[in-house]
Amino acid sequence: MKLLLFSDLHLSEDYTSRIVEQSANVDIVIGAGDYCSFRRNLERVISWLSAIKTPTLLVPGNSESYDELLKACGSWSSANVLHGAGMVIKGMQFYGIGGGIPVTPFGSWSYDFTEKEADLLLQDCPEHGILISHSPPRGILDKSSLGIHLGSKAVSRVIAEKSPKLVVCGHIHESGGKIEKIDETVVINAGPKGIVHEIKT
Repeated sequence: MKLLLFSDLHLSEDYTSRIVEQSANVDIVIGAGDYCSFRRNLERVISWLSAIKTPTLLVPGNSESYDELLKACGSWSSANVLHGAGMVIKGMQFYGIGGGIPVTPFGSWSYDFTEKEADLLLQDCPEHGILISHSPPRGILDKSSLGIHLGSKAVSRVIAEKSPKLVVCGHIHESGGKIEKIDETVVINAGPKGIVHEIKT
């Protein structure tokens, strides 16, 4: 199964056009959040993305809420929005969690969750599936420009417990486009350029 992974478009029309172009050559498209910026103009970027006809799975970032993303995708028939929920496509189990985890320092506009809240949202994550999380796991692809680890302990815990085949994340721009591995789990901080990743079903 060929997947197109992306995150953190932040209203970039150039990057969005690139994702739309690449989408025709894959089986599933996965967006790991932050399509807009500061909770503004989400409808604009989703209108560009809605040209994608390939089945698409999206989680909210901290720049848009679940409800805002669900509403914006209302007329995009290929899109499925996941947050504390999962679904099966083409025999593969997917599970999604959005928002900034742990709570960011950005203030009230940011769509954030505590680690405890994230644990609850992740409790139904299946084993050996594909986890889509806006926030990376703590210690993996999560270093800020100052070298500080900003990832989620809850996401790390669910990786240890459920051994997903793949974790798709974003949020920390410095790690965009990078790939690492935790035991048998591949972790990809997708970034806005798009990464095509093939996975055995």
